[in-house]
Amino acid sequence: MLITQVCGKRTSPKDAFLHEVMSITIIVCLQTINSSAYFWLMHNLESHDKYSGAIHIVKELLNHGFQAYFAGGVVRDMVMENKAPGDIDIATDATPQSIAQIFPQTIKVGEQFGVMIVVEKGVPFEVATFRSDIGISDGRHPAGIAYTDAREDALRRDFTINGLFFDPISNQLIDYVGGVKDIEQKIIRAIGDPELRFREDYLRMLRAIRFSARFSFKIEEYTWRAVKKFSTQIINISAERIFLELDKMLRQGNADTAVLLLRDCGLLRIILPEITDLIGVEQPEKYHPEGDVFMHTILALRLLKPACSSVLAWSVLLHDIGKPSTKSISDRIRFNNHDRVGAEMARETLKRLRASNSLIKGVEACIENHMNFKNVKQMRLATLKKLLSRETIDEELELHRIDCLASHGILDNYNYLVQKRKMIASDQLKPQPYIKGKDLIEMGLKPGPVFGELLSEIYELQLEEKIRNRDEALKLLRQKLSSR
Repeated sequence: MLITQVCGKRTSPKDAFLHEVMSITIIVCLQTINSSAYFWLMHNLESHDKYSGAIHIVKELLNHGFQAYFAGGVVRDMVMENKAPGDIDIATDATPQSIAQIFPQTIKVGEQFGVMIVVEKGVPFEVATFRSDIGISDGRHPAGIAYTDAREDALRRDFTINGLFFDPISNQLIDYVGGVKDIEQKIIRAIGDPELRFREDYLRMLRAIRFSARFSFKIEEYTWRAVKKFSTQIINISAERIFLELDKMLRQGNADTAVLLLRDCGLLRIILPEITDLIGVEQPEKYHPEGDVFMHTILALRLLKPACSSVLAWSVLLHDIGKPSTKSISDRIRFNNHDRVGAEMARETLKRLRASNSLIKGVEACIENHMNFKNVKQMRLATLKKLLSRETIDEELELHRIDCLASHGILDNYNYLVQKRKMIASDQLKPQPYIKGKDLIEMGLKPGPVFGELLSEIYELQLEEKIRNRDEALKLLRQKLSSR
């Protein structure tokens, strides 16, 4: 496989807040890509479940006289030899109208910006026309576009590491922006003028931080200055887009680094003031030798595993946001009811970010119950079963483990629960009740408050394994009714 790198000379601008890539001299530099990257391509990309469909689309475009390349993240991941390539996006000089004529199944998702969805064997692919953006309309969209060539298309993209193309037919990597070099040097650099790139779409500030944290890359000086300069402009971006970017940040690895970067550039206090409020909130050293609540949260985020659920990620981030408002000092620093207060605050925070109702429900449950684990060894069997049968028990257990490791480090209760979970058969955690409402009706009882009391009492005994079958339950029920 060959790299076609269009080389340009960078110079530092006189104004420290500006950074521009000089006009590119067309010098084609060919070199053989290292063998490990080639084998990455063979093993990962060609085994990708979308690869054959993407190749078919590229070949069809070529057969009709157009250029077509893989573009964006999948090419970056190929160069970086990441093990899990994402979606395969395709860039071409074919217009949306031509694309619609060539392929039988297309969807117009952003035709005004040259973007179409081509469905190949049931799999959707984003196919975008090479374009340059004209002007800035709303901090998200250009005022207009002009169809152009691959070079101009690369120059309008966000960061050099995302400005690469790959020709899967000739096995050539095409680099107009120095993306390969920045990947080698572990740098996140805006293409051209960073201020212009961010004014085009302020969400790119969050993307810069996400890529920096995810890949452990340093944000280039002028790009970082522009992030800090425009941080207040993030209010122009919709809550839904901000949430999606934050969700990726929390779930792609190094979430702790991402939050620290958000703090350092000023974005955190704007989009998540609940987290900046944790800074300086002291905790009792006996239980929290790590320091204040913010540092505890950072250490907890550090323990998140990549690709964890959104419920777990947001629960870890928000689990102690109730502490500042509940802090009191008596015999020691205390945060009474911070779990319940925090759950309510988390609900409002996620509603503000337009998160889904299912996510809000899960996070709220995890936070509201995260202090219950300290009492598990004293719980009755019925209470323990109810805890272990909760819908969010997997996330709650992992939140508890992370919470402990980010503070005192004692995992006795966690290990106890894991062992109990193995000992109790899954069908006994939340078994079908031996007695139901119809049984009470058949015994002459009318629906009312007594109904619920009897059903709950007998079910508790069932969970406690003090009654072991329906006959025993019916016998007990008759005894209770006769004594009333």
